[in-house]
Amino acid sequence: MESVDLLLGGLEQAFTPMNLLWVVVGALLGTAVGVLPGLGSSMAVALLLPVTFTLDPTSAFIMFAGVYFGGLFGDSTMAILVNTPGGSTAIASTFEGHRMTLSGRAPQALATAAIGAFTGGIISVVIVVLFAPKLADLAINFGPPEYLALSVLAFVATATVVSTSFAKGLTSLAFGLGFAVIGIDGISGAQRFTFGVPQLFDGISIIVITVGVLALGEVFHVASRVHRTRPARLHELEGRPYLSKAEFREAAPAWVRGASIGAPFGVVPVGGAEIPSFLAYGSERALDRRRRDPQFGKGAIRGLAAPEAAGNATAGTAIGALLAMGLPTSATAAIMLAAFRQYGLQPGPLLFDRSADLVWTLLASLFIGLVVLLVLNLPFAPLWAKLVKIPRHYLYAGITVFCGLGVYATSASVVDLVLVLGIGFVGFLLRRFDFPLAPIMIGVVLGPLAETSLRNALLSSGGEYGVLVDSAISQTIYGALLLIVGFTLYRRLRAVAGRDV
Repeated sequence: MESVDLLLGGLEQAFTPMNLLWVVVGALLGTAVGVLPGLGSSMAVALLLPVTFTLDPTSAFIMFAGVYFGGLFGDSTMAILVNTPGGSTAIASTFEGHRMTLSGRAPQALATAAIGAFTGGIISVVIVVLFAPKLADLAINFGPPEYLALSVLAFVATATVVSTSFAKGLTSLAFGLGFAVIGIDGISGAQRFTFGVPQLFDGISIIVITVGVLALGEVFHVASRVHRTRPARLHELEGRPYLSKAEFREAAPAWVRGASIGAPFGVVPVGGAEIPSFLAYGSERALDRRRRDPQFGKGAIRGLAAPEAAGNATAGTAIGALLAMGLPTSATAAIMLAAFRQYGLQPGPLLFDRSADLVWTLLASLFIGLVVLLVLNLPFAPLWAKLVKIPRHYLYAGITVFCGLGVYATSASVVDLVLVLGIGFVGFLLRRFDFPLAPIMIGVVLGPLAETSLRNALLSSGGEYGVLVDSAISQTIYGALLLIVGFTLYRRLRAVAGRDV
C-alpha cells in the first residue's frame, strides 16, 4: 500500500499543467523522430538530450519518458507501413504488420500496434511500481564487487546478444570503454589519453559521444547510400482506424502473452527489446501452426500484437531497473542514465530516498504518457506516416544542424564540435561494417563504474581477487551471465547447424 500512496502523490505532481505539457511534448517529439527510418527511439532521446538541460530534473525526465515510449511507437509505424522499421526493436513487427498493410488493413495494423504498446507499457509500469522499491532495497546490499559484477554482466551480455558476431560486439564495447577512460583518473589524478589537450581533462561529454555515434553517424551512413536506396513507398491509409470485436478478441491474448515475455527482459542487460519481441513473435507463430487455418504469412494480427506488447513491456521494466539499481539494460536506458548524472543524480537504491518526489512523479507520468500516446496515435498515425515524405537531404541536413547546435549549446566549446565530427565518423564506420552500437553506449556509461568498483574492491581487500566473487549476490550475477552466454552460443550453433542441413 505504501507504493500506491507514493504513486498517488506522484500523480498529483504529474497532473500539474507544465508537467502534463512536457508529457505531451515528449510523446509528440518521440513519435515524430521514431517514424523516420533509421532513427528510432534511442536517436530521439539522444537528439533531445541537450535540449532538456534547460529544464528542471522532474520536467526533463517526464519529457524523456514520453520520448522513450513515443519513439517505440514511431519505430513500429514505419515497420508496418513501409516495411522499414525505425529501429531494431520493431523488426519483428514488419513480418505480419506489413502484410496487413499490403492486404489493405493498415489502419487496423496501426491500431493493433498502438493498443499493444499501451497494454505492454501499462503492465510493465504496474510491475515497476510494485517491485522497484523492493529491488532498490535489495540493491542497498550491493558493494564494489557486486556493482562490478553487474557491469561485467551488462558488458558481456550486451556484446554477446546484440550482434551476430561476438568479436564485433566486443569491438564495439572496446570503443565505448576507450571513450570512457579519456580524462583525469579520479583515483590517481593521472592524465589518460588527453594528448595534452586541456579540454579533454574532464573526459569526453556523454552528449558528444551520444550525438556523434547515434545521430551524426546515422546522417553519414544515409548520405553514403543516398543514391543506392529508393525512398520508401507509403501505402495509403483507408478504412476504420480501430479494431472490430472479433479482431480485438483475436489480439487480446497475444498482447498479454507478449507483455509477459517482454517484462522480465527489461531487467536483463541484453541490449533492448529485440530478443523479447522476436521471442513473442516466435511463440505466436508456434501457436498458429496448431490452428486449423494458420494465419501467419497472410497478415496475422497476433503476429503484430505480441511483439508490440513485448517491446513496450521491456522498455517499461528497463526504466525500473535503471531507477532501482542504476543498471541500463539498453542503449536508450544508458542515455537516460547519462542524463541523470548530468543533473548530479545517481540512479540506484538511494535515489528512492534522496529524490523520492522525482522518482514517483516520473513513474506516475509513465501512466499518463501511455494514455496520451494511445489518444494521439490512434487517430493521428496517418499524419505521422507522412513525415517519411520529407526529402531526405532536407531532413538529414536539419538533423546535422541540430546536432551541432545541441553540442555547442551545452559546452560552448569548438573542441566538442570537432570531437562530435570525429566520433560521428567512427559511428558511420561501425554502421558500414555492421557493428552494434548498444555496447558502445553501455561501455561509455558503465565503464567508469566498473573501473572504480574494481579498484575500490581490491584496495579494501589488500589486493585479494577472491573478494570479487565472495558474496552470494556476485556469484548469482556471474551465474546469470554464464546462462546468457551459454544460451546465446546454443542458439547460434543451432542456427549454423540449420544452415548446413
